[in-house]
Amino acid sequence: MTDSDRALRVAVLMGGTSAEREVSLNTGKQVADALESRGYDVVRIDSGESGFVSTLEQERPDAVFICLHGRFGEDGTVQGLLELLGLPYVGSGVLASALAMDKVMSKHFFAQAGIPSPAYVHVRRGEAVDVEEVTAALGPKTVVKPANEGSAIGVTISHEPGELPAALEEAFRYDDSVLIEQFVAGVEVTVGVIGNDDPVALPTLEIVPEHEFYDYESKYVPGMSRHIIPARVSEEVRAECQLLSLEAHRALGCRGMSRADTIVTDDGRVELLEVNTIPGMTATSLLPDSARAAGIEFPELCDRLVRLALEPR
Repeated sequence: MTDSDRALRVAVLMGGTSAEREVSLNTGKQVADALESRGYDVVRIDSGESGFVSTLEQERPDAVFICLHGRFGEDGTVQGLLELLGLPYVGSGVLASALAMDKVMSKHFFAQAGIPSPAYVHVRRGEAVDVEEVTAALGPKTVVKPANEGSAIGVTISHEPGELPAALEEAFRYDDSVLIEQFVAGVEVTVGVIGNDDPVALPTLEIVPEHEFYDYESKYVPGMSRHIIPARVSEEVRAECQLLSLEAHRALGCRGMSRADTIVTDDGRVELLEVNTIPGMTATSLLPDSARAAGIEFPELCDRLVRLALEPR
């Protein structure tokens, strides 16, 4: 940073009221510490506390670093608030945030853009589910997930049709809209993307969870997953993962950063699972690991994201 930049005030918005509050507080602390190490004047604000909007108005930061995960943070609501307040913020705008958060809507956009993604059935609360029809459409093994949650909250693998009702019940605890997705076996590869008009893909990262899939504990408990960079797939497949991640970033209209999760099958086919517009920024998170592999240490990554936020939208 130059001397003229050192006085920039950044509000780190963390906490919130979603099911991912604790993760958000951890992310916010690490981002705030990193920005302070780069010379920023950092204001830490918990959006779960009453009066946080007044605090934002009083502080009038030069930019807001949103470290909120899940609802009321990653879904476009806070982005809309900051637009009304006239405050620049890190990450995607209202529409892209909402689209990426809603797994059903994002599937529509992926299909329109020609991006391969696992087949699915969309179910709303109160609708009857014909297990035989679902099995015929998707196969006996499926992944059941709330349409508007993150961090694998409420996600269950249904190994056979008899497990589907219980998996749906678990997902409906968190959302009125649920996705039943075809289970695709393969290597889990995630790709971080950084940039606005000319985004770039970071190195591929292979996720090896200790559990059956990359669940909440695997994401946030040290030692419960391994990150391998680059992913142990062919160079051609790695390039395809990066290409699809960039295409998804553009298809949804993302800005600043995103992280795309893909699955690579044994025959080298790549399918996109979902896009996160506010990836985790904790010690065990994926985007910081990928950036580090590209030579971007965590404080520099946070610095770059603030600079991107200050570019005209």
